[in-house]
Amino acid sequence: VMDLNNFGNAVLFTFHIIFCILKACLRLLLPSRRKDLRGEVVLITGGGRGIGRHLGKEFAKHGAKKLILWGRTEKCLMETCKEISLTTGAECHYFLCDVANREEVYKQAKVVREKVGDVTILVNNAAVVHGKSLMASDDDALMKTQHINTLGQFWTTKAFLPRMLELCHGHVVCINSILSLSSIPGAIDYCTSKASSLAFMESLTLGLLDCPGVGCTTVLPFHTNTDMFQGMRVRFPQLFPPLNPELVAQRTVDAVRTNTPFIYLPWTMHALVILKSFLPQAALEEIQRFSGCYTCMDTFKGRT
Repeated sequence: VMDLNNFGNAVLFTFHIIFCILKACLRLLLPSRRKDLRGEVVLITGGGRGIGRHLGKEFAKHGAKKLILWGRTEKCLMETCKEISLTTGAECHYFLCDVANREEVYKQAKVVREKVGDVTILVNNAAVVHGKSLMASDDDALMKTQHINTLGQFWTTKAFLPRMLELCHGHVVCINSILSLSSIPGAIDYCTSKASSLAFMESLTLGLLDCPGVGCTTVLPFHTNTDMFQGMRVRFPQLFPPLNPELVAQRTVDAVRTNTPFIYLPWTMHALVILKSFLPQAALEEIQRFSGCYTCMDTFKGRT
């Protein structure tokens, strides 16, 4: 009897997997319904420059009711906030907040709720990169990267997710990196933090499957043309050109509107995931060597 039960469960499981694959393929062929962002209150960490700046403008363009920018540099936050308000007419606020500081995150989250309202879309975008090998890295700099890129997401999500769950309405977004899946030398702090961040989002996404109205989106872009990675060199820029931050912002907002859990930018990065799943390590190392991954950070001079 047990054997028959196990066989029946195996058959049922197989058919369920096939059904899920067919359903996913059908969704790719059919146009997705896009939710209206009017009325949403969007908070973006690292919102003063780079991808965060463009995310603010893109959310405002799609009708977000209020925008809140968090960051550590007041000049950048103020300029971005003014630009968004002037060009889109959206209500925009900014607050100084270091996401690496847990108590500061909780304190500023309370201020945001009192002054602006409940955050319904949280975008964890803040990140730093040290850009050195392990032995050349300062211990404090290594810790700083982990605290901002990984632990910061714990604190911001814990601060705003409970209210989303109460309202049965909300979305948590993470701007990650393709380096979380394929590390490179010279950015060991960044790659490690992004791999941890990806695991965090995978776990969070699964944990919220049974929570109606609350979703997650993780964006894994290739090298993006911002001053954060200034000087990073790709061996074949014609084949793998750096992404524009405007494009990353557009695709991120679209993924939120379609409730897409994970997106790879560009779409060719899916091939990387597939190759890593079956190629031997020696072959992967040769591909990385040939593509210049081993030396791409040699000319790095970006900011932290």
